[in-house]
Amino acid sequence: MTVSIRHATEADTAQILAIVAPILAAGETYAIARDLDEAGVLAYWFDPAHEVFVAEEDGTVLGTYYLMANQQGGGDHVANCGYMTAPQSRGKGVARTMCRHSLARAAERGFRAMQFNHVVSTNSRAVALWQSLGFHIAGVLPAAFHHPVHGYVDSYVMFKTL
Repeated sequence: MTVSIRHATEADTAQILAIVAPILAAGETYAIARDLDEAGVLAYWFDPAHEVFVAEEDGTVLGTYYLMANQQGGGDHVANCGYMTAPQSRGKGVARTMCRHSLARAAERGFRAMQFNHVVSTNSRAVALWQSLGFHIAGVLPAAFHHPVHGYVDSYVMFKTL
């Protein structure tokens, strides 16, 4: 699989929506309202603070991510990202490629670290991927996420110095 990553454009909106909307509606990995309409999903993903990218192959969007400052002021040197992969592309290295790209882009932008604030503990594939890329669990938020299947589960704060 040859995946390229580029900034998202307006022409990508439909493909991004097709990836992001079902994941948010499932409510298993993001602490976001599950009942957002299309406009709400797009407003979230394309928030003005987000630099949005797509991972594609032959014009098909396989995944998308955003990069932003995790905090303002004294915390603005730490990046934050959100990643989503199309169902048919999972397990093929797309998320790994996006994360590597985001780490390089964050460093280019002058960030000194990257932090994921709310990695749901039941999302074991993501936890393992982030750890394989050098992130460590900096903290456990007990029962901080209400999972629609598993009930209240822990979330992790994951961190990597760039």
